[in-house]
Amino acid sequence: MIATLKPSSLKGVIQAPRSKSSMQRACAAALLAKGKSVIQYPGHSNDDKAALDIIQRLGASIEIGSEELIVNSRGIYPAENEVNCGESGLGIRMFTPIIALADYEITINGEGSLLTRPIDFFDEILPQLNVKVKSQNARLPDGQGKLPLIIQGPLQPKNIEIDGSLSSQFLTGLLMAYAAADAKDVTIKVSNLTSKPYIDLTLDVMRRFGLKLPENKNYEEFYFSKETHYASLITHEYTVEGDWSGGAFLLVGGAIAGPITVRGLDMISTQADKAIMKAFSDANAGFAIEAKGIKLHPGEMKGFDFDATDCPDLFPPLVALASYCKGETKITGVNRLAHKESNRSASLQQEFGKMGVRIEVNDDAMVIHGGKKLNGARTHSHHDHRIAMACAVAALKADGQTEIEEADAINKSYPDFYDDLKKLGADVSLSSKIRFHE
Repeated sequence: MIATLKPSSLKGVIQAPRSKSSMQRACAAALLAKGKSVIQYPGHSNDDKAALDIIQRLGASIEIGSEELIVNSRGIYPAENEVNCGESGLGIRMFTPIIALADYEITINGEGSLLTRPIDFFDEILPQLNVKVKSQNARLPDGQGKLPLIIQGPLQPKNIEIDGSLSSQFLTGLLMAYAAADAKDVTIKVSNLTSKPYIDLTLDVMRRFGLKLPENKNYEEFYFSKETHYASLITHEYTVEGDWSGGAFLLVGGAIAGPITVRGLDMISTQADKAIMKAFSDANAGFAIEAKGIKLHPGEMKGFDFDATDCPDLFPPLVALASYCKGETKITGVNRLAHKESNRSASLQQEFGKMGVRIEVNDDAMVIHGGKKLNGARTHSHHDHRIAMACAVAALKADGQTEIEEADAINKSYPDFYDDLKKLGADVSLSSKIRFHE
């Protein structure tokens, strides 16, 4: 699909999308908590659908209503011996230790870019927990194992040490699996943990679903006590949060081409991408936090410095924002970008370069030279939902028309994105025509 955007002004009020980080964790917790769980305002992105499919394959039953989702579960009782995580990085990292609670072989697969992401973490850690692990693919020349993955538990919680530098999502899965296995007097030690706010979100979801909680010792150790814990068969209710990751693109769009008001984003959320508000402040963007939402309006903005190590998903919207800020913007945390849906560092350089924005990458830092008029261009999403959305908001005040190829990549996290831009007045058209490249 190709999305075509013409220079536009935005106006109105819009509801932020639902957080897939919150939704997917809620699905996993509902599976493990046992009994009946009611999830209010569930998301419907491709990643959310993949999570729902996984928990059904692991034994849960679901009822989908217009504004709520009911999950009934007895725990891990797999109905099938294969699960597919779609293209969800959180899905593969969180659900693999949970799937390992089962006592027979289950094949874990994925699609798209997930098939190229390294899974060495599981090769190294799960055998320490009495889980058999093997990959159907021989190790590739880069020395990294890839999907599909075959595992057989049941996982036995033990004292382990893990490297948290690649992603906090591995730790999320282990914490949930340990809780479900009623871990006693064991500790998960973690070094170099990134994205700590997402662990706060994980622990909050676990608490809300009545799962056994570890003692968090400064994000370096997570200790499960000897206390006996049984998940009670009661109804758990959880409301899926508004998504700061997807909402960030609406906010940037408002700062570039508003005024708009974005509703549904919780200012006290544990989501890491709430940090976008600090970037707005440092860039001198026009915004006001009101009782009914966040209001944004265009104004003269300046370059800023931002550390995105704990919130790497903000790189694409921050690059779009920085493109309209006078001077240089420096964003650190580039090393977190290699194993996303695309190599986002290279993708951002390439696509924004087409629009006339010069981006330099030096080690762990990205420097965006902003403030000059952007040019409309033919861009490509690299099959990455956040690259597609970044190009779209940057196009709002570009000189001329912008096309985004593989624009339907947004379905991974925010399938209503183009519709929401249209509601705000953006000139967006969608086409299924195919481009033939020489």
